Amino acid sequence: MAALKGKALVAYLVVCVFWGSTYLAIKVGVGELPPFLFAGLRFFVAGVLLLAVARLLGNPLPRHAADWRTLAIVGLFLLTGGNAFVVWAEQYTPSGIASIFVVTVAIWTAFFDAIIPGGSGDLNWRVVAGLVLGFLGTALLVGASPAEILKADLRGPLALTFASASWSLGSVYAKRHPTEVTPYMGAAIQMIVGGAAVAIVGSALGEWSRWHLSPKGFGAIAYLVVFGSILGYSAYAYALRHASATIVGTYAYVNSVIAVLLGWLLLAEPITARTAVAMALIVVAVVWIQLSHRVTYRRSAKAGAPHTSQEAA
Repeated sequence: MAALKGKALVAYLVVCVFWGSTYLAIKVGVGELPPFLFAGLRFFVAGVLLLAVARLLGNPLPRHAADWRTLAIVGLFLLTGGNAFVVWAEQYTPSGIASIFVVTVAIWTAFFDAIIPGGSGDLNWRVVAGLVLGFLGTALLVGASPAEILKADLRGPLALTFASASWSLGSVYAKRHPTEVTPYMGAAIQMIVGGAAVAIVGSALGEWSRWHLSPKGFGAIAYLVVFGSILGYSAYAYALRHASATIVGTYAYVNSVIAVLLGWLLLAEPITARTAVAMALIVVAVVWIQLSHRVTYRRSAKAGAPHTSQEAA
């Protein structure tokens, strides 16, 4: 199945809402705690908690070495190479500029989904048009000029570009290598492996000497463990298992819309005509990409193109 519907659509929306609210928590966290230990321990704790819950609910551990290997690789790509470097980059990059680079996850995912064999559709002009429209909508929403982006500390953009590519490659790898475990057990193991690796990096860099858990830092970790990791990450794993990686990757566009709406609802931040137009462009782009994949999938089905059992789920 390439398109989002049913439980996969609900999981996608959970990702959009919760991850759209985590930018502020990450910004608070890196202002209080060293970045790699902050990111690593957050995911490790969330992974252990989710593993315990999954086992209590009867979810079995992986039975095959291949499944353990796949989950470990995905955890390293998504969390060590992906999320940890986003957290690190936020020390040097304003959140608005950072979001421009983070939304390239949608573009990277579509690219890897197209060039790595076994995907659910090609990178046709409809999908490309939707990706470009979504990126332009995000740029308009953030309001960052090209000059501001060029003036940003290079450490931030470079780290964010690497992080976005790593996250996207890990997502497509997970799609191409399905495991026999439940999405929740898989997400737990990925978070434990990825979180432990990031924490080891932080330890090697001597970050423990700067670890002072303030109330703000504890609050940021607690929020991210529950909403960003246990709920958000497990929902991402579920959506990725049951829908096209390219479509699921568009969560990066929707996150920025959610962030603006939350600012309007909770902080009384104004929504200007520019932000309204930008959000409309992003919504149109995401719907357009969804419909484009449906067209491609239907044409492939009529032509008798093979598809995996995972895609047909």
